[in-house]
Amino acid sequence: MLEEASGLDAAAQAADADAVATQRAIDTMRGLVTRRVAGEPLQYVLGSWSFWGLDLLVDRRVLIPRPETEVVAQVAIEEVRRLGERVGRVDPWAGALTHYAVADLGTGSGALALALAASLPDAEVWATDASDAALDVARANAAGSGTTAARVRIEAGSWFEALPEELRGRLLLVVSNPPYVSEPEFATLPAEVADWEPRGALVSGPTGLEAIEAILAEAPRWLAPAGAVVLELAPHQAIDATARARAAGFASVTVLTDLAGKDRVLVARCVA
Repeated sequence: MLEEASGLDAAAQAADADAVATQRAIDTMRGLVTRRVAGEPLQYVLGSWSFWGLDLLVDRRVLIPRPETEVVAQVAIEEVRRLGERVGRVDPWAGALTHYAVADLGTGSGALALALAASLPDAEVWATDASDAALDVARANAAGSGTTAARVRIEAGSWFEALPEELRGRLLLVVSNPPYVSEPEFATLPAEVADWEPRGALVSGPTGLEAIEAILAEAPRWLAPAGAVVLELAPHQAIDATARARAAGFASVTVLTDLAGKDRVLVARCVA
C-alpha cells in the first residue's frame, strides 16, 4: 500500500527514506488503510495483482488470482507442450497467426486465458464467462496485455455454450478454475473471501462438484482427439472428480498437487 500511495518501490523508498511525504500521498495512504482495516482484500484495495508475470486489474467483479491457479496455468501449458506445440515467448511480430485453439471456461479476470496466450505463441485462446461484469474486467486486462490480445477471443455464456459451433471437436485444451465450493462450505469461508469475492464464482451448488461435472461431461465433444482438460479443484474433491472424468470417457485421469502439496489440478486426457 505504501508503494501504491507513494509511487515508489521498496528500493526507491529505502534510497530516499528521509523524504517528506506529500499530502496527496498521505491522503491516498489513509484511504487504502481505511479500506484494508474494513476487511477489504489487499488485492481489491490496490486494484491490481500479479499473475504469471501479468499485472491484472482485479476488483469485486472477479475472483482474486491465487498461486494455486498459477499451478493450473503451468500444468495446462505443459499439457500443450506434451502434445507437441511450441511453448515460450510470443513473437511480437506474429500478430494473430494461430494454428490451434484452447479455451478457458469461466475466465473471470482473464488470468488463465492471458497466461496461456502469453506462453503459447501459436494458440487462439477463447475465454468465456456467464458474468458480463467479469467479462468487462477480462476485456480490460486483455486490452492491457499488448500484442497477445490479438489472439484472445472473449465471449459471454455458460461454459461451452459461449463457444462457436465450429470449435466443436477442435480444442486442443480446455482449462478452468470453476466454482467448486459447496453451499454448506460457503458459510465456513473466511470473511475476507465470503464477504468480498463474487459468490457465483465461488459456489457451484449443493455438492461443490456441479461445475466440474458439467465441464467434464461436455468436454469430450469439444476436444480434439488427443486433447485434454485441466481443472482446478479442492483437495477433498480429487476422488469424486476423478470418477466423474472417467465416467465422461476420458482415457487417462490424474490429479496433481499445488505448491502446498495438496491435490489441486485434475488432468483428464482423451487418450492415455
